[in-house]
Amino acid sequence: MTAAAEHADGLPVPRRYWSIAAIILAIGISVLDSTIVNVALPTIARDLNAGEAASIWVVNAYQLAILMLLLPLASLGEIVGYRRVAQAGVAVFTLGSLCCAAAPTLLTLCLARILQGMGAAGIMSCNPALVRYTYPQRMLGRAVGLNAFVVATAAAVGPSLAAAILAIAHWRWLFAINLPLGIATLAIGLRAWPDSDRTARTLNLAGAVLYAAAFGLLLSGLQALAHDGGYLLALAQLAAGAVLAVALVQHERPRSAPLIPFDLLRRPLFALSVVTSIASFTAQMSAFVAMPFELQRLGHTAVTTGLYLTAWPLALALAAPLAGRLADRYPAGILGGIGLLLLTAGLLLLALMPAGAAPAAWIWRLALCGFGFGFFQAPNNRTLIGSAPRSRSGAAGGMLSVARIAGQTLGAASVAILFRLSGAAGSHRTLYLAAALALCGTVVSLARLRHAADPA
Repeated sequence: MTAAAEHADGLPVPRRYWSIAAIILAIGISVLDSTIVNVALPTIARDLNAGEAASIWVVNAYQLAILMLLLPLASLGEIVGYRRVAQAGVAVFTLGSLCCAAAPTLLTLCLARILQGMGAAGIMSCNPALVRYTYPQRMLGRAVGLNAFVVATAAAVGPSLAAAILAIAHWRWLFAINLPLGIATLAIGLRAWPDSDRTARTLNLAGAVLYAAAFGLLLSGLQALAHDGGYLLALAQLAAGAVLAVALVQHERPRSAPLIPFDLLRRPLFALSVVTSIASFTAQMSAFVAMPFELQRLGHTAVTTGLYLTAWPLALALAAPLAGRLADRYPAGILGGIGLLLLTAGLLLLALMPAGAAPAAWIWRLALCGFGFGFFQAPNNRTLIGSAPRSRSGAAGGMLSVARIAGQTLGAASVAILFRLSGAAGSHRTLYLAAALALCGTVVSLARLRHAADPA
């Protein structure tokens, strides 16, 4: 019996619960490490005798490694099985965490973060496919909603959790806490994660190299343009990345199962969902990065800012499971459109807030943003995964993660660029930009109502 036949309608209980527990643990720790070290960068720089600008590579190295390997590892999952790639990803991530905790210099820490990012790419590339093989089709929406809640919450609570750990322990514990979690995840996943059908083809090494080089140069160039003073180097990286991206497209388009899933992107529902995701995550990340600066610009303390911002992930935690359940009954176009319209309204209301506004006024507006984003994310992710054939679940999951990370990267870079252009007013202008992006996402999401779901 093939894996597709064995898991045609998900895993039996209680194995299903063990599988989703390992999936949630894996994606939770990998996403958490995208943001948990941000707060500790000044401390790390002082402890390792490094400059503040150089310490940013502790964050960049992790993000670069993930984005450069996501789609190649998703393709590898289709060939050797998603379970194997995810298990290897957890093992490499845990090893990388150990190396980060023991790193004696900034260089070794950045190298260890690359290793950690390679493991995280293995987890993220196969995470949606494992969800699809774990749950019955009729329950896919609620499973994706739970997964989306974990991803969004892990990213949002990273800085707060880091502050709590740093208050009682050394910064190395930001990485050391991954060791027991990684070992537990690996132990559960080895027994519970489902097998999947495998595609009889070899890994497209030339395409993987082109993809990694193109996206690596584009991302590093964008980050350099936003954070560093070397504009010529940044522009050179962006130009080289664009040339390699064109070469990648020409290399991949004729293939039956391309690394960049052009076969899936030809499906209007899938393509519109990817565009919606990029626009929405760009809006979300730009707003979430800008809000602390905006609140403190208007006279609020750092402690008050942290308390206000908690409303966003809490509201998201309420919305994501609800939206996931509704996604099994209603089209993502309308659910995502409603969610992103709420996000647009919340961002505009935040941008129009006066300096002396009451705490409750800030909290309910931030909660509106979180609820709207949570209401969008689960239905959109379900559509991205469900509109692809099961044999291409890895490619669909890879694109889901690429869209999220690309949007988050663009959002963070947008804030830095607007600060450079507008000074302290950059945080306020970012909120208007975020609202415009969320509105664009609303329009694209509603456009999906014209297209029937692609057969999976």
